[in-house]
Amino acid sequence: QVQLVESGGGLVQAGGSLRLSCAASGRTRSSYAMGWFRQAPGKEREFVGAISWSGGNPFYADSVKGRFTISRDNAKNTVYLEMNSLKPEDTAVYYCAAKIGFSTLVPTTSATYNYWGQGTQVTVSS
Repeated sequence: QVQLVESGGGLVQAGGSLRLSCAASGRTRSSYAMGWFRQAPGKEREFVGAISWSGGNPFYADSVKGRFTISRDNAKNTVYLEMNSLKPEDTAVYYCAAKIGFSTLVPTTSATYNYWGQGTQVTVSS
C-alpha cells in the first residue's frame, strides 16, 4: 500500500506561484511513477505531469509546459509541483497519484494509476 499526503493548496492571484507537495509512505519502492492531475468543476480529470523515482525527466501536458515544474526528493519520498504564472483556468482540485510497476510509456491517464491523494484546492483569482 502507498499512502499519499498532499499540501500546499490555497488561493493565489493570477501571475502568482504555488508549490504543492505530495509525501509518499508505505511500499514506495513498488511505485514506478508519480503523477499530478487536476479536475475543475464540470470537467473530467486532466493529466498535468508525471515523474519517475529513478530515471528520466518529468513529462508535462501542453497546457502547463513551461509554467509548471515537477521535482522529487527521493530521500524524503516527496514529489513537488511548482506552479508559476498561474492563470484563472488553472483553478481546480489537484491530485497526486502513484502508479505501481514499470511502464515503458509515460502514464498520462488516470485509470493507470493505483493510489491517489485526497486532493487539494487551488484557486487562482484575477
